[in-house]
Amino acid sequence: MLEPLSQQLADLSVRAKKAEDAASAAQKEARDKIIARREQARATEKVNQKIKSAQNTTTANWNAFKAKVAADIDGLKTMVAERKQDLDSKMAENTAERLEWEAGVAVDYAIACVEQAEVAVLDAIAGRSEAEAAGRRK
Repeated sequence: MLEPLSQQLADLSVRAKKAEDAASAAQKEARDKIIARREQARATEKVNQKIKSAQNTTTANWNAFKAKVAADIDGLKTMVAERKQDLDSKMAENTAERLEWEAGVAVDYAIACVEQAEVAVLDAIAGRSEAEAAGRRK
């Protein structure tokens, strides 16, 4: 995360003061001490660069991990939605088949009722005919 500008400026000020103090002290020290101080400063800078590189790598890896997890979750959501749609489709198909079967039973029942009605009508006509024939015989 980026530091606020005021914090960066304060850090810059501290570092500038440290560099000023180091330059002042270096002028007073012997050449060997100056070289040792320079090497120490370079070593510190290398460590700081390695730390910053490690932080950048860690951040990049973390971001890649979060993106992977998000993609995996999206994939799972898609799979669940597809399975739900398949299940809904199968349920609709089963319902349609049941309703068609019920309609077939109702039609068969209606046919049986019509045939029964036909027999009843013919029985009624035959009964009336026999009754009239019996009435004429008297």
